[in-house]
Amino acid sequence: MHLLLSGIVGSVAYGLAGPGSDTDRIGVFAAPTVAFHGLRPPRESVVTTDPDVTLHEARKYALLALSGNPTATELMWLPEDCYETRTGFGEELIAIRSAFLSAPRVRDAYLGYASQQFRKLASRSADVGGRRRSAKHARHLARLLHQGRTLYTTGVLEIRLADPEWFRAFGERVAGGALGEAQALVAAAEAEFDRTRSPLPERPDEETVERWLLAVRAAYLPH
Repeated sequence: MHLLLSGIVGSVAYGLAGPGSDTDRIGVFAAPTVAFHGLRPPRESVVTTDPDVTLHEARKYALLALSGNPTATELMWLPEDCYETRTGFGEELIAIRSAFLSAPRVRDAYLGYASQQFRKLASRSADVGGRRRSAKHARHLARLLHQGRTLYTTGVLEIRLADPEWFRAFGERVAGGALGEAQALVAAAEAEFDRTRSPLPERPDEETVERWLLAVRAAYLPH
């Protein structure tokens, strides 16, 4: 495994981490190119829970980012202090990050993940543990909608939130019973997406992404 790019994502990167928050990491690695020609292709992802680390092989990562996956996408937009591994191929990946973006996929991915958080909210119980989880889901719902709208309207993904306290307060209000506020936030975001003309293209620039991936494959092919 050749690690190309990795960093701290999630609550720590957003500025939403609390005393009990986990530190989540994500990375991109390249498997040896010859491994793809054997009986058993290399693993596409390696996930550990202690510590919380998710590593995706270069092709899997590229496909996730091209689909608009928020967690994969944010690796290319992290604040400088959140990166832990940056190789030459990692720097190139950051340099071409806009090639992965397209208006429809950004809209669908961020709204889709936010709606998933809302469904989790709606199913949570009112006990103490349920309230804590509800506050977390509500914060991430609001964060996804904010990041998705910003990316859709400007072409830039804001990772570190300018006003994390607003998101914490929102989470507590929703966990305290203001589920309608979360539902209204989702509806408002949908309406904003619908009326906003995005600077992002209709389709991502797959040719640029393909050149990067082929360069990675060439670099890890024995001479």
